Amino acid sequence: MHTLEVDVAVIGAGTAGLAAYRAAVAQGKRALLIEGGPYGTTCARVGCMPSKLLIAAAEAAHMLQAAPGFGVHPGAVRIDGGAVLARVRSERDRFVGFVLDSVANIAQCDKLRGHARFTGPHTLAVGDGEHATHTTVHAARIVIATGSTSTAVPTLVNGGPGVITSDDVFDLIDLPGSMAVIGTGVIGLELGQAMARLGVRVAFFARGGSLAQISDPQVLHVAGQTLGVELDIRFQHQVTDAVADGAGVLLMTRNAAGADRAERFDYVLQAAGRTPNVHHIGIEHTALVLDGAGIPLFDASTMQCGASHIFIAGDADNARTVLPEAADEGRIAGDNAARHPDVRPGLRRTPLVIAFTEPQIATLGASYRQLCAEGRPKFAIGMVSFDNQGRSRVMLQNRGLLRLYAEYGTGRFLGAEMIGPRAEHIGHLLAWACQARMTVEQMLDMPFYHPVVEEGVRTALRALHAELARDASGVATAGDAPGE
Repeated sequence: MHTLEVDVAVIGAGTAGLAAYRAAVAQGKRALLIEGGPYGTTCARVGCMPSKLLIAAAEAAHMLQAAPGFGVHPGAVRIDGGAVLARVRSERDRFVGFVLDSVANIAQCDKLRGHARFTGPHTLAVGDGEHATHTTVHAARIVIATGSTSTAVPTLVNGGPGVITSDDVFDLIDLPGSMAVIGTGVIGLELGQAMARLGVRVAFFARGGSLAQISDPQVLHVAGQTLGVELDIRFQHQVTDAVADGAGVLLMTRNAAGADRAERFDYVLQAAGRTPNVHHIGIEHTALVLDGAGIPLFDASTMQCGASHIFIAGDADNARTVLPEAADEGRIAGDNAARHPDVRPGLRRTPLVIAFTEPQIATLGASYRQLCAEGRPKFAIGMVSFDNQGRSRVMLQNRGLLRLYAEYGTGRFLGAEMIGPRAEHIGHLLAWACQARMTVEQMLDMPFYHPVVEEGVRTALRALHAELARDASGVATAGDAPGE
């Protein structure tokens, strides 16, 4: 059995782990990067990059379908599913290659392959199995950056090989004829809509009525109506069982009225979220305090677990599970692990989440749900529909709703939720304003060109400004109140 002594051990070589390792090394510490799976990060291998490649192909197909609305009539359209997925894999492998090159440049003595498991607060057993002890690592500080895996739906356990996760989608050789998507979160909506636009018969099943990360009831209502025109979304449906049926899956579901239905699909995609990988790393040997889901309690400004020498970052903490946040958390965790016990708050940026559906969905800053929490003061709302927004109509993309939130008294911009055209760009614009703590008046002083989709932001800001002015003058406020 081999033994290593290091200043900082980082468990996991994904986005958060790599950032933590580099931050610790930058402070002159002896750091060790431990990885039990393939190098390459979730984003590059099975997440953001391959999904966007599939979405890009779907957008190309959809543009041909939408062309007659402009008076342009293309000829016969043929979608070569094998070629679509071959390009996805080829470009995916290229992105993964960049990450592998980066890992290859790390000194070999700073890398250790194998699954790590705590055997004590400062010790890790690293090997090929859960209880392996091929190498013992003694670390003064440890960063948990173990990532997450797709959550398995218990009622799909008998569905056979046709039950897949988002990790499996990009290894399909050809497009299937049909697919059921379990879950209407970001991953399910993105992949499901892309498949549907590429000619696959897709049905979405949601236990409740949620879509992506939307918490604003009015935005959610518009999103449901807008996406429902194109997609078969079945809310309030429960998956009761699944049975392998030849090469496919016979899926049994029950709706809100209690009616049962059996339907066959080539594949059933589990897209019901992701589970942090903290349950098989011997966390019970750390003496850390855990929450109800078994995740260590931590300070989001320092990534420190309690008052300990252990830090956590990325999907493992189940907080802000997107790549930019994983990178930030990893850097903060690595910095503080290196300087411990001199732990300092790191830069936490304004939350920003984008779903690359069509129309796109973006949320940023404080969400509607957060602002409506008990004890929070009343807040002002301004909104705009994209139905008649100029540039949106020009592009035949005039669908969606933007809702902006601001603080009474100060007029400070607090956040927004939206579904609509160019939401990825509008979301960034508003997130920057939010992080800069701008007021609504200051935002209205910024330039708006014509004709651009961002003019819709100005319309919503004007409505928000008028709402703030009515409150300041003592006149009863108009529009909906929080919680309606």
